[in-house]
Amino acid sequence: MTNLGENRKETKIKVQVFLYLAVLGIIMTVVGNVLLLSVIYLAKTLHIPKYTIVFNLALTDLCGSTALIPKVLDTFLFDNRYIVYEACLSYMFFVWFFLNVQSWTLVIMAYDRFIAICFPLRYHSIVTKPAIAAMLLLVWIVLMTCTVGLLDRLSFCGSLVIQNFMCGMGSILDLACGDTSLISNIAFVSFVLNPCLPPILIILTYVCIAIALSRVASPKERLKAAKTCTSHLILVAVYFIPFLYSNLISDIDRDGMIITEVLPDTLPPLINPILYSLKTEEVLNCIKKLCNNMLSNITMSKKVFTAMLTKWKVLK
Repeated sequence: MTNLGENRKETKIKVQVFLYLAVLGIIMTVVGNVLLLSVIYLAKTLHIPKYTIVFNLALTDLCGSTALIPKVLDTFLFDNRYIVYEACLSYMFFVWFFLNVQSWTLVIMAYDRFIAICFPLRYHSIVTKPAIAAMLLLVWIVLMTCTVGLLDRLSFCGSLVIQNFMCGMGSILDLACGDTSLISNIAFVSFVLNPCLPPILIILTYVCIAIALSRVASPKERLKAAKTCTSHLILVAVYFIPFLYSNLISDIDRDGMIITEVLPDTLPPLINPILYSLKTEEVLNCIKKLCNNMLSNITMSKKVFTAMLTKWKVLK
């Protein structure tokens, strides 16, 4: 019995250390994604379809991580296991919405890579800014509508306090009164369409890319294409593996659930700015140009201020 208590205490300490690191990760996520958003917005050379998708991913990463992590930290660090229904619905809406937008943004990224590698001559005529903007807007509208409809079809006639450390559809359904079969079916369809379908589409896309490269590309071109896809594949793996694991594996303890809930919304937003800024020559060059322009403006402002001060002294 003593060993069991010591093991639980040791596990809790490890998870607390993990969550403290997650706080540091949040700070780095905010700084990195704000920097990436600013660079893409300010640099006109990055106003192309590829970086429109990256901009959308950085925006949803920023919003999603800030929506999920504060509640998880409050739940675990302060042992706040009882969540009021209204707060839970708000929490679920923002977390589900941004997680789903992130997953479908990764699908659009895979589509961009597919067209660029398999149809390079037609890339600029197929992947246009209006087309990408329409796809991203459609994702936002459809997912927002589905999420609101999913969470707004339940009625409650008893306690509105959830005795759990995490908000989930199961906890919500336990509080609902009346027939919940419809909402259960909608939730199942939503689960299939959102966390399950995107990785399948991405895998199929890369299968097509691999087949196309094996037929026409030289070893040098294959290596070049693989490098362009590496960043996206890393994000896909880091995002979907913990997310699908937490949803498909039921035998997970409380501490394991905390970790699997935190990982999909901390690692991808943290890695995204690194993969699409520090490892991308285009973005690095834009950052250097923006920094040089800022330094030039500061230097020019100092010269103007010095000249005005000198003239004022002469007049005085």
